[in-house]
Amino acid sequence: MAFMDCHFFSDSLGVSASMYVIVPQVAKKQIGMEAADRGGKHPTLYLLHGLSDDHTIWLRRTSIERYASALGLAVVMPAVNRSFYTDMPNGHKYWQFVSEELPALARSFFPLSDRREDNFVAGLSMGGYGAMKLALTHPDRFAAAASLSGALDVKWALKSHPGNEFQWLLGQYGNIDGTPADLFHLASQLAANRQEQPKLYQFCGTEDFLYDCNLRFRDHVQGKGLELTYAEGPGGHSWDIWDARIQDVLKWLPLAEQRL
Repeated sequence: MAFMDCHFFSDSLGVSASMYVIVPQVAKKQIGMEAADRGGKHPTLYLLHGLSDDHTIWLRRTSIERYASALGLAVVMPAVNRSFYTDMPNGHKYWQFVSEELPALARSFFPLSDRREDNFVAGLSMGGYGAMKLALTHPDRFAAAASLSGALDVKWALKSHPGNEFQWLLGQYGNIDGTPADLFHLASQLAANRQEQPKLYQFCGTEDFLYDCNLRFRDHVQGKGLELTYAEGPGGHSWDIWDARIQDVLKWLPLAEQRL
């Protein structure tokens, strides 16, 4: 695998932005790693960080480079600060950045496929919300999306933390029901439309403070008939769980069924 640390000026943000990118590479010697390259333009996983982290966190806390290497999978990890993957009412347009500008920029820098069947998104906590938001909003662009310990019920976040940054970020919508920030609404909308639907994966620890939020989202999505693989297990909001579960996500991705 080749690792790239990219810094660039973002038109949608109006400031410099950062992303880490892992690109498949076949090398004669990579000690302790399996290397694969599918040839042509690479299938891509957009891997999103949580509220307190940035684009560096997945490489620092997991072995994502090693896990992706054997699959011939490119991984794009952008920085969105504490934006909750939304356009800030008095700040930068992070939703526009991650949904529109980022894929175009990444594909202009690297040989990444733009085919729907080759594009996936995953994230943890705030990033789990961002991953589901991207896939449910743009099912024509993503074949699969995965959330690990996702903050999937933003209505709960607003009610449980009045007056803090959630109110500043999401309060712009007033009643969040039925808005582009409401994953429950996006899932209902997708189920009602006759269009191709992304595969969804969801995991949460049973001791996680977001566990009840995840159960509500699971029940809603399954009730709408969307394709969801749900998993849970002992544990809280921690990297030992996410390092293990991102490996499950990679095995679950549609590309895992394809031979190199």
